[in-house]
Amino acid sequence: MYPEKINIAIVDDHTLFRQGLASLLNDSDKINVLFDAENGQDMIKKISQNPLPEVILMDITMPLMDGYESTKWIKQHHPEIKVLALSMFEEDKPIIAMLKSGAGGYMLKQSKAADLIEAITGIAQQSFYINELVSGKLLRNIQNNQPLKTQQVEINANELKFLELCCSDLTYKQIADIMNLSPHTIDNYREALFQKFDTKSRTGLVIAALKQDLIKI
Repeated sequence: MYPEKINIAIVDDHTLFRQGLASLLNDSDKINVLFDAENGQDMIKKISQNPLPEVILMDITMPLMDGYESTKWIKQHHPEIKVLALSMFEEDKPIIAMLKSGAGGYMLKQSKAADLIEAITGIAQQSFYINELVSGKLLRNIQNNQPLKTQQVEINANELKFLELCCSDLTYKQIADIMNLSPHTIDNYREALFQKFDTKSRTGLVIAALKQDLIKI
């Protein structure tokens, strides 16, 4: 456990949200908010004016410099800072894109305060935070830029097309319609690929495929 408070920063373009969150977290005996910023450009300016935070809570959709670019900047200039994505989006594509940019975890804005504090503590201690949105083993693989420990899987043309469509926000039924296949066949593809990639989630499946350069997003 951390003997002292964890220093963090909040980057979000909604003023009332970030200031309210800062006030809420500062009331905790575990968190100290060093500063808040309204976008990536504001973040870069304030990082130069304040002590470095251990963790940055990063929104995705922001003007001037969004969460993806801001996270990439952090990982390039201050790799010791951990980034916890905090967003309204629970679709697979933004989660995967933030992980690829360098975030060590992903939380929804509607999460409970206690869960968010737990996530901040976890990412500060371990450099990553896993929950139902993010697979632990695959997150470590993508953050450490390590190859998957599973064998290179053999993918046929239909499975590859299925993986590519999994990167979208389409439902499995919509994917079945596009591929002109029955939902039952799509279910079989999904379950077979889950087994091949040793994962149980759509997000984990896509991250595994990205790590083996089978698909691009």
